Amino acid sequence: AQSLAADRLGMRHYVMVILKTGPKPVPAGKERDAMFAGHFANIKRMAAQGLLKLAGPADGVEGWRGIYIFAVPDVAQAQQLTQTDPVIAQGEMVAEYHRVYLSAALMELPAMHDKVAATTF
Repeated sequence: AQSLAADRLGMRHYVMVILKTGPKPVPAGKERDAMFAGHFANIKRMAAQGLLKLAGPADGVEGWRGIYIFAVPDVAQAQQLTQTDPVIAQGEMVAEYHRVYLSAALMELPAMHDKVAATTF
């Protein structure tokens, strides 16, 4: 529990980022393909740094496009990380930030995912 920064309930704080449709959609083509290639490379980089614990697409309802959960101490650090994402930088998506209190076991999710994924993006 201590190695995961868990409290006595086995919980800890994270920052959840909701990615929503932004004001500048990038039309289909090479620029969009490159933007999303950069988006996925950025996800891998943040996960490899141990900062991004969960990421995935959303259903598009109410503009929701995806979610990130960062193991960082505050929203400001999550904002800095999210600004490195090409989909944010280019306006395809915008980010909404929320502090959340979740199971510290989430810290182990990336290693578990690597064991069950047959391939990566």
